[in-house]
Amino acid sequence: MTHFLTMAGTKTVSRILTVSGIVMMAVGGVGFILVMVLNAFVLDEFDAYGEVPIPGSGQVQLPAGQAQISFHTSVTGSPSSGFPLPALKLSIVPPDGVADPVLTENHGTLTTINSDTHIRIWTAEIPAAGTYQIHTDGQMNGYINPRLSFGRESDYDYLHWVFLAVFGFGLLDIIMAFVLRKRGRSQTVGVMANAPLESYPPSTSYPPRDPYTPSDQGVRLEQLKTLAALRDSGALTQDEFDAEKRRVLGE
Repeated sequence: MTHFLTMAGTKTVSRILTVSGIVMMAVGGVGFILVMVLNAFVLDEFDAYGEVPIPGSGQVQLPAGQAQISFHTSVTGSPSSGFPLPALKLSIVPPDGVADPVLTENHGTLTTINSDTHIRIWTAEIPAAGTYQIHTDGQMNGYINPRLSFGRESDYDYLHWVFLAVFGFGLLDIIMAFVLRKRGRSQTVGVMANAPLESYPPSTSYPPRDPYTPSDQGVRLEQLKTLAALRDSGALTQDEFDAEKRRVLGE
C-alpha cells in the first residue's frame, strides 16, 4: 500500500512540474520576444545624447563610458537586410585636457519604424564627461536627412536575459517531470511483479459450458465425408461407397 501511495505522490509532483514548466516556458518565450521588440522600437535610446547631420558639425554632450554611434536616415518603402551603408568619416574632438575617444567598429541590427531607419556603426569609449565637437562627412546622395546619432543601449536590455532564464527553468521542470514519470512507471512494474498473489483481485469464474453433443444429422454428415474420402483414396469402390451411403442415410 505504501508503494502505491508513493507512486501516486510521484505522479502528482510530475503533473505539477509539467504544468509549471509549460507556464514558465510560455512566459519566458513571450517575454523574451516582447522585450526584444520593445528595446528595438520603443525603449531604444540610440539618439539619447543628440545627433549631427552628415556632412556637418555639431556639439554633443557625452557622459563617461560607452556611447553607441548609429547611422540614422529616412527611407521610402521597407529596406532589406542588405541596406547599403555609405562611406562615412567621423572626427570627435574632446574637451581640453581629455584624451581622444576610442572608436570600435561595431555594426548592429537594422531597425526600421515606419520610414525611420537606424543601424549602429561604432562604439565609442568616452574617457570623461563633457562637450565633444563632432565633424562628419560622406557621400550622401540618395539618403534622406542622414545623420549620426549618439546614444546608449536600452536600460531594460537585461530583461531578455531574465526571460531566457525563466524559459530555461521551465524547460528544466519539463525534464524533471519526464524523469519522475519514467521512474514512477518503473516502480509500478517492479511492485506489481513482486506483489503476492493475494494482493491481486480474484479472477471472475464462469460456469463450465456443457460439452457439445453433435446431432444425428451432423453424425451422418461426418460419416459421409469419411466414406467420400475412402472412395477418393481408392479404399472403397463406387459400388461399395453407394451401398454404405444408403446404409448411413437409412435408405
